[in-house]
Amino acid sequence: MNIRSALIEAAQRLSDTSNPRLDAETLLMHVLQRERSYLYAHPEFELACGELTCYYDAVLQRAHGIPLQYITGHQEFWGLDFKVTPAALIPRPETEHSVEAVLGIAKSINAPRVIDVGTGSGCIAIALASELPTAEIHAVDISADALAVAKENAQRLGFADRISFAESDLLAACRDRAAYFDIVVSNPPYVGSNEPDKVQREVREHEPRIAVFGGPTGLEVYARLIPQARTVLKQGGWLVMEIGYSTEAQIKAMLKDWSHVRAECDLQGIPRVVIASNP
Repeated sequence: MNIRSALIEAAQRLSDTSNPRLDAETLLMHVLQRERSYLYAHPEFELACGELTCYYDAVLQRAHGIPLQYITGHQEFWGLDFKVTPAALIPRPETEHSVEAVLGIAKSINAPRVIDVGTGSGCIAIALASELPTAEIHAVDISADALAVAKENAQRLGFADRISFAESDLLAACRDRAAYFDIVVSNPPYVGSNEPDKVQREVREHEPRIAVFGGPTGLEVYARLIPQARTVLKQGGWLVMEIGYSTEAQIKAMLKDWSHVRAECDLQGIPRVVIASNP
């Protein structure tokens, strides 16, 4: 079977996904280890039996709802190629707004001390390491498996010596670092377990629940993180948190004793990041 026929057949099998043709092309690029331009330039190229078998297997996984990134093992974030596995949340473009917020704050701080809480794949911490050569960066996660992915990404991307990783339930491992950090950043789990329909089926069924669901209402992790952040931040230090849809008011209410509380919107105009200063 040639590339053209394989893609047509795969797209038909993936008719229930949001973008069947794009998924079919991405999976074939992964199997052949080729760029998309190759698929268009060589539609008559005949796939070897082993290549076709691998492709059919990948298409079947995608048809069963497994996220594309878990099949290919990769996701781009901040221009960097991250390894992803079912042990960690798939990095999303919206989270780049948190990186941008931290960079905006850090530019006025000499050698800032930053900690990424719930680092997952390590995408925030590593993106910051790539932009802040003088920063002291820490990253924590409650999941040892997620930390293993983050450490591997830091090693692959050349930042292993720039980031200190630790297993921790939020900031529990930092109790001895009172007033130590300039910036605490986090993309915590913010979907309520009593409202699972707010996320896509493939997220509910395949991404780690501990990284998606933050308790019955989705606000529980914030209620724990905010007071913990206050103890480890310097006076005037900053807390940067990604938030879920329609939770801006509730999160800001939790920050009533903080200073300079504001929300920043994503490209769709939806409040995506809340920022506050430790008074």
